[in-house]
Amino acid sequence: MKTNSVLEALKRGEPQVGTWLSLSSPLAARFMARVGFPWLTLDMEHSNCNWETASAIFAHIAEAHCVPLIRVPSITHENAKRALDLGAYGIVFPMCNTVELAELAVSSCKYPPTGTRSVGGSLHALNYSTNASEYYRHANEQVLVIVQAEHIDAVDQIDAILSVPGVDAVFVGPNDLLASMGKTPQMETDDPQFVEALDRILRSAKSHGVAPGIHVADADAAKRRIEQGWQFIAISSELGFMNQAAASTLQGLGRSGAPPTARY
Repeated sequence: MKTNSVLEALKRGEPQVGTWLSLSSPLAARFMARVGFPWLTLDMEHSNCNWETASAIFAHIAEAHCVPLIRVPSITHENAKRALDLGAYGIVFPMCNTVELAELAVSSCKYPPTGTRSVGGSLHALNYSTNASEYYRHANEQVLVIVQAEHIDAVDQIDAILSVPGVDAVFVGPNDLLASMGKTPQMETDDPQFVEALDRILRSAKSHGVAPGIHVADADAAKRRIEQGWQFIAISSELGFMNQAAASTLQGLGRSGAPPTARY
């Protein structure tokens, strides 16, 4: 059975830099999985992707020996069950603002007696290159559980949230975190309240043995965050990369086009 190399690396304290998939395209995912990122996260919170398409995307990523992750629309047992049964290696849970939601996230990802995930499906085993029985024996050790601290309420309870057993990583969404503070959403800012919130999350993650993560716009920002101690880093998205490259080409021709539509 294949192992979750990203989870293993994060536990060793090593940075893992990947990107978001927002186009709901299995073809795009197949190419992106061969670029060299150790992981790719399918965003089902803010895309038009359905579960059948998600299963194809996970398969393409796993086939390329890249780790398929997903951000589910919300923290529910149903979302976690569907995502993992379709072959995701881990889940990013949005808006995890309370201890109870963190506990639900972990429980939904673990088979009994550790959690409440129900037994079924077969695609998960295919993506781990094994059979269902072997998958059931080892899945609790391999599923990566990531909670998002993207609201000021989560920051206020961050120590309690990250003390929940089974939380492997915490991921900051800068846009939503700033919005929850009544500020303009953006990827980078020197706003003192935002900077203090990041520092608080980073300190808490380190103290609880949880890998700290954050979304950034480009490689320079990723390197800066890694130097600060962040480990799970998402750079832009496949849509962001496409828009950026196209805009750069137009600029090289001395022309300007419409501003990029992708937030990431």
